[in-house]
Amino acid sequence: MIFEIKEQNGGIYATVSGRLDTPASVLAQEEMAPLMENADKEIVLDFARLDYISSSGLRLLLTLRKQAADCGGNVIIEHINDDIRKVLTMTGFVNIFEIR
Repeated sequence: MIFEIKEQNGGIYATVSGRLDTPASVLAQEEMAPLMENADKEIVLDFARLDYISSSGLRLLLTLRKQAADCGGNVIIEHINDDIRKVLTMTGFVNIFEIR
């Protein structure tokens, strides 16, 4: 799992690649620190290169969303593949995140 984070148009843009599974979640939590620090901004997560997400990965998304909501920010997920879309649909994440 790889996070690439950059500032873009006053917000934060993060590309997530690989697998966001239980072993990767520990590292992902550390790599997401800049997102948490900028939770008052619009955060866009690009999942075009994300192959898999587990419940641990979903938990990280919820944590980020809560932090953003508490700080007046927003989390947007974009470019998801069919497998990730199925997981987000089954878990109801499509109802709590803006998905492009």
